[in-house]
Amino acid sequence: MRITLIIAASAAALALAGCSQKTEDHAAAAADQAGAATTSAAQDTAANANAAAANTAAAADTAAANTAAAAGVAARKADAAADAAAKTK
Repeated sequence: MRITLIIAASAAALALAGCSQKTEDHAAAAADQAGAATTSAAQDTAANANAAAANTAAAADTAAANTAAAAGVAARKADAAADAAAKTK
């Protein structure tokens, strides 16, 4: 949506460019601002994607650690049950 608005503003600015030198100057400034906004939006998107990837990796690491811990607990409980069953014989 933001990029579409920037492109529309740029197109409108370029359409008015032929009217006068002042209008051309304003159109050039608007085009520069649109380019800067587009660059900023792209950088923000990249930063957000990197942060999301890092958060996903951290969540996956936490899930793996929790799964390993649960497996360890289950193994210990199975051993304890086997020991208890062996003692009742």
